Amino acid sequence: MTAPIIPGAEPWSADGTNGHGALVLHGFTGNCNSMRGVAEALHRAGYAVELPLLPGHGTSVEDMLGTHWGDWSSAVEAVYESLASRCDKVVVVGLSMGGSLTCWLATRHPEIAGIVCINPATQVSPEMRELVEQMVVAGEEVMPGIGSDIADPDATESAYEGTPIKPLLSLFNAAEEFGSHLDRITCPLLLFTSPQDHVVPPADSDHLAAHVTGPVERVTCERSYHVATLDYDKGLIEEGTVAFADKVTAS
Repeated sequence: MTAPIIPGAEPWSADGTNGHGALVLHGFTGNCNSMRGVAEALHRAGYAVELPLLPGHGTSVEDMLGTHWGDWSSAVEAVYESLASRCDKVVVVGLSMGGSLTCWLATRHPEIAGIVCINPATQVSPEMRELVEQMVVAGEEVMPGIGSDIADPDATESAYEGTPIKPLLSLFNAAEEFGSHLDRITCPLLLFTSPQDHVVPPADSDHLAAHVTGPVERVTCERSYHVATLDYDKGLIEEGTVAFADKVTAS
């Protein structure tokens, strides 16, 4: 039985006025709360916005145990197709695993006008993979959570307290797969990176920037940790994302 949705974690969508669309994606074990500010900023700028709640997220970690990358990517693909069918141009914005899904989508859809990635997960260290694989073999299901990595003491992310191990391994496998095709990303990329990120190494952003073949604009979130969209630099991200979206949809 699925647990109730955490207050504030709900999916969100809104019609636009400028003919363009924005798909906004949250991260692993997180929910729509972390990206709501970005979504609303895009909507205020005239975009039709879709902020889906990914399968297994926003309720309880037990609901996530049986999910994997294929569930999340299929859901994202379906929402993208729906949005693209009714909008002239679409931008995609993602945080952490949402950034991974954004990159994956961009390798498949060169018509995407532009992508925005915030501390995206794009590669896996051999040591981390080995650790997670050993935990799976040992029959462990959940390890301590990775949520709410935020510098601002007054801000919190309503992510799960635990991290489901098999779903995490599926993310690792996917990152290695789509990571070998990053050169297929030809659309403009706006890349936000927190130097003090305790969840995803900033080197993942460097890896992405080095391997895409489209133009790259980089912004450093000096004051924020991993969940920068809820942190001190959230205004910087919201304003920068809207300006970027306006630029790539103008032509």
